[in-house]
Amino acid sequence: MTDVDAGPVLSGRTPFGLLSAGNGQFWPDTPAGLARLAEAVPETDRRTVRQLARQVAELAADPANAERAARGRAANSLQPGRPLVWLDEVPWHEFAGADLDLSCQSGLAREVEEVLRRVIYRWRHFPADVYVEPFFRVGKAVDETGIGLAVTDDILATDPGNPVVSHHYVDQLPHEAALDKTREPVATARPDIDAAICAAVSELLGGELPVELHGHQVYAPTWDDISALRGIENCLIDLLDRPDFTHSIVARLSHYTDVRMTQFEAQGLLDFDLANIHSTPPWADGLPAAGFSGDVRLQDVWYRSMAQLFVSASPAMRDEFDLQYARPLMARCGLVYYGCCEPLDTCMEYLRTIPNLRKIGATPWANIPSLCEQSGPDYVLSHKPNPAHVAMRFDPAVVEAEITQVVEACLEYGCPYEIVLKDISTVGGNPDNLTSWTTLVESVLDRYY
Repeated sequence: MTDVDAGPVLSGRTPFGLLSAGNGQFWPDTPAGLARLAEAVPETDRRTVRQLARQVAELAADPANAERAARGRAANSLQPGRPLVWLDEVPWHEFAGADLDLSCQSGLAREVEEVLRRVIYRWRHFPADVYVEPFFRVGKAVDETGIGLAVTDDILATDPGNPVVSHHYVDQLPHEAALDKTREPVATARPDIDAAICAAVSELLGGELPVELHGHQVYAPTWDDISALRGIENCLIDLLDRPDFTHSIVARLSHYTDVRMTQFEAQGLLDFDLANIHSTPPWADGLPAAGFSGDVRLQDVWYRSMAQLFVSASPAMRDEFDLQYARPLMARCGLVYYGCCEPLDTCMEYLRTIPNLRKIGATPWANIPSLCEQSGPDYVLSHKPNPAHVAMRFDPAVVEAEITQVVEACLEYGCPYEIVLKDISTVGGNPDNLTSWTTLVESVLDRYY
């Protein structure tokens, strides 16, 4: 079981992508080490986790789950209706209380306990349309070598408990010679770790909640990677001053993504049955694709990408320096979700050239009526309300106006859509802001559906 912002949990080594150096492990990377970890769980921890697992299983059996999944599948299959409302990237470091305080002593039990407690808390306090899976999700373990470069940055944090921090990146690709230091990434599946983790978690849960092993989505944030390797200012300057060098960087990293995608497919590391696609509902008709026989192929999965840096460049430059490299990769996958925090209402003529495009990010900084008019019934709009509206003082009038505009524009132009509040770096220490936001958004939707 995982809530919508957890992603694959308890993976022996998590797939961070091209910049990973194979060191994202949560647990010992040998089956014997994992077995010793499981044996160290005290009986009191087992009782605590199993009691929580029973509660989660009861939530998963609620008929609301099936109804929510059906609405999410309908929207992603271009059938307009009442949108799902999800909340993701919650600032859990600002939440406290008996409902969330961990009581288990062992590391394995505490990891599972945290996931289960957050699921229950969300359901009770800001459920929206959260989907509770009827199993505990374990992500497939994978070792990755990375591409030979590592991000070097200076970090400024105002809250030591907040994972959202300010970065000043040191340029790792100042010239052509630095690009020659990169290498093709190598991904290696770890079925031995998968088996050991699933066995340990299954024993811990004691049959109260089944354990399922799942693969990963294709996530290719090429320009996020380039920005982290170079810094935003360097990237923007070189779009104009050194376009050939910039093309070389994008071409190299896109090739590495292609290599990584092929390796994940060959080693059975992909999945279409996801907890979410970067914070949004994953279900869609057509996935898996025709001819599926059990081995997940690239054509069975979502491709997820964005190029946020191009909010400061022209739509034509987005096409030249991002989309022309991404299109061949996107064509390998069944469906494509493009866009994140960058407004895309000026880019639709180029977005329509994306093969298999199904979902478009609709940031609060986009012209939403224009984006709806241009996309019409052809694409799902993943609307991201402004998280600043829950950051400090909750203002109902501001939130109501924002959501009303989105609902009316989508209805006017026949757009399938979803509402996903994410990037919530803070609620100002007041978790009730999320409860108030959820209640208000649902009341606005009640007026139209």
